[in-house]
Amino acid sequence: MFIQTEATPNPATLKFLPGRVVLPEGTLNLPSVDDAKKSPLAEKLFGIPGIGGVFYGADFITVTKTDGEWQQLKPAILGAIMEHYMSDAPLLASSDAQVSTDEEFFEPKDAETVATIKDLIETRVRPAVANDGGDITFRGFRDGIVFLHMQGSCAGCPSSTATLKHGIQNLLRHFVPDVVEVRPI
Repeated sequence: MFIQTEATPNPATLKFLPGRVVLPEGTLNLPSVDDAKKSPLAEKLFGIPGIGGVFYGADFITVTKTDGEWQQLKPAILGAIMEHYMSDAPLLASSDAQVSTDEEFFEPKDAETVATIKDLIETRVRPAVANDGGDITFRGFRDGIVFLHMQGSCAGCPSSTATLKHGIQNLLRHFVPDVVEVRPI
């Protein structure tokens, strides 16, 4: 098994591509040891000193470090990922582990605007962000402000503010005149 690694815009996060499907649907953010109980692989990764977050996408795993150097951490991470996939163990401890309980918020009168915003995020923003090892999801819309949740390599990334303000905000304002600002949640 060959696992590719890619740098992300966030220097504290590396993207690992195992060459197979990681999550068939959606994404899963595991930002703590307690959250890692949802996934045997995440538990192994959090067992490596200096690991502070794990994120699963369709075909990638991003790992965020809190301490240490990548040249020391990377072999242990690669070993844990390889061991997991070679054992044929399930990625998730239960089938409902990826269900998000975050509720969206917006006024019913804004439903058409929100549908357009969500479509733009799904078709234009999320694929680009996934290439960098992260995910951005719609959380709400109020008074012209779009609220987005950033995960994976996007969370805590030094360039995330620029991505939000200059990339996503400009895109949404171009196509949806009701949008005045984009904020992270």
